[in-house]
Amino acid sequence: MNEVNKRAWGGLVFFIIALGLILFITAGTIDYWQGRLYLSVFSLSVILITYYLMERDPQLLARRLDVGTKAEKEKVQKIIQFIAQFAFIAVFFLPALDHRFLWSNVPEYISLIANIFVAVGFYIVFLTFKENTFTSAIIEVDAAQKVVSTGPYAVVRHPMYSGALLMLFVTPIALGSWWGLLAFVLMPFVIVWRLFNEEKYLTQHLKGYREYCQKVTWRLVPFVF
Repeated sequence: MNEVNKRAWGGLVFFIIALGLILFITAGTIDYWQGRLYLSVFSLSVILITYYLMERDPQLLARRLDVGTKAEKEKVQKIIQFIAQFAFIAVFFLPALDHRFLWSNVPEYISLIANIFVAVGFYIVFLTFKENTFTSAIIEVDAAQKVVSTGPYAVVRHPMYSGALLMLFVTPIALGSWWGLLAFVLMPFVIVWRLFNEEKYLTQHLKGYREYCQKVTWRLVPFVF
């Protein structure tokens, strides 16, 4: 196993364990079927995507390994990433807290349907990776990078963010919490802030991106934004 794959699997295992600890320690119990189901769907999705990248696009996998505030090169993006990390954790922490204190009563079938949409969100992210090998985890432009306008990029400019937002929006519901949706409220603002800054950067550094934006007008959701 090469070094990139070792880092990928190591980071993935660490992340899944950390997510499980956030859910079950905060909930105060492992008798939390919504948490167990969600963790299973989440883990299977990221494992399948990681395996695909290992087999089909190891270069993209390597680009995805450097994430967070330290990896970002732009000062604004460092700030955005810092805020996004807290918003991301809150999306899991608050539903688990809700389960502990029984604030919500989400019907079981609603939670099950929400898990399906979690998988759909991950599938949109997968399609983005499949279409664009330059989908780095940070804002940068590779010397060989070209504008991608096919696949999900023919529908919206930032399909990976669309998939991630869908997944994060339904996460509290999948975890059996209505109150957890409050933790999601900050996330769209952070994503929109990031993508506006990203578009500004790409317009300046990626040839043809300005023309692409004129062609594809929707950023995240067709006919909405």
